[in-house]
Amino acid sequence: MSFAFTACLLILLGLAAIGMPIALAMILAAIGYVGFAGQNLSLPAEQMTLGLYDNFILLAVPLFIVAANIMNAGSISDRLLKFCVALVGRFRGGLGLVNVVANIIFAGMSGSAVADAAGLGKVIIDMMRKDGRYPPAYAAAITAAASTIGPIIPPSIPMVMYSLVSGASIGALFAGGIIPGFLMGLMLMIMNYWAARRRGFGLDEPVPVRELPKLTVNAFPALLMPVILLYGIYGGVTTPTEAAAVAAFYALLLAAFFYRALSARTLYEVLRGSAMSSASVGLVIGGALIFNYIVASENIPTKVAGVIDAMHVTPLAFLLIVNAMVLVLGCLLDASTIILVIVPLFIPAAKVLHIDLVHFGVVVVVNCMIGLITPPYGIVLFVLNGITGIPLRDMIREVWVFVLALVVALVIMIVEPGIVLWLPHLLGYAS
Repeated sequence: MSFAFTACLLILLGLAAIGMPIALAMILAAIGYVGFAGQNLSLPAEQMTLGLYDNFILLAVPLFIVAANIMNAGSISDRLLKFCVALVGRFRGGLGLVNVVANIIFAGMSGSAVADAAGLGKVIIDMMRKDGRYPPAYAAAITAAASTIGPIIPPSIPMVMYSLVSGASIGALFAGGIIPGFLMGLMLMIMNYWAARRRGFGLDEPVPVRELPKLTVNAFPALLMPVILLYGIYGGVTTPTEAAAVAAFYALLLAAFFYRALSARTLYEVLRGSAMSSASVGLVIGGALIFNYIVASENIPTKVAGVIDAMHVTPLAFLLIVNAMVLVLGCLLDASTIILVIVPLFIPAAKVLHIDLVHFGVVVVVNCMIGLITPPYGIVLFVLNGITGIPLRDMIREVWVFVLALVVALVIMIVEPGIVLWLPHLLGYAS
């Protein structure tokens, strides 16, 4: 490792330690690297600009953010919740099941765990803690855990980022996330049912069956969005980026004209908030692109692949080791940083071991989403704390059982690649 790269790492870790946003820390560390290496100081800006503007797939990120924000602002999430309450609210632990099912449905529209938590969180948590039916911290914990499904079932912003650094097919990644997303939901439902029986959560008042058709018709246009997205991508009608544009336009049509729940002022706030979120994500991606150039210049991925090859590690052992590392890093770093900076170090080694990059990508993204609810970083926990006022300490105490359920689902995906790869293969993806 050269002196310039060592200095770059020290600058990065030092700036991150004092609380500087990771995107800015990466950019400043990269400037330090080119300075110590005697390279042109304009290089970081060049890498950032070319990387952002030469990748058409990155346009999907702001478009999916806009779609999710319109969904949240246009009362669409409320209608979906009423549909889910009528569907599964009658069972023991019913509102916990509603929480998971609503997040599975909403996952097909937003692509962001934070958007799902912010959009569905306050409404479903208020429903669950009304009249003391569920402890507030439990309601927040299952909401946080269920929101991790959002970026696994397509569309998925983290999978777009992984496709950028790995070259894996974004369509295959989207297809590969569908069954794992349902598996995560199933594990959370089982854990919720166990908790409901053990802690004596009562049965909720069932919605009369005669009202189900009306609620279904009311929610049906929103339920069509995942179908439109998947048909567009896998039917060869649109690229993933074009599908993101269709999703944003469809969400706008629904909220503004069909449901009539989006005023001009609200739309302005939605676009303003989406622009700020997109700029924030763009900075992280730009910083990661510069850092990835430095890592490639130092030939670190090839060195890592050589070490792994020399150790004669089996593919399963490699996957378990890498995912254990990512699980720990998820407690300290945000998902974007792990996917854009850490994961590329292991991609050459995965190729050497003949691990399918779609399988590798999906399990890593699932792992990173678990990191969103593990302290001390746990950004989704902070979001729910901010919108509900439920103490963070209480949420952390309740969330661990759901983290365990998600880790079990992750291990199943690692051990059995077919869970991820069966649907992509069915749709024509060749490993």
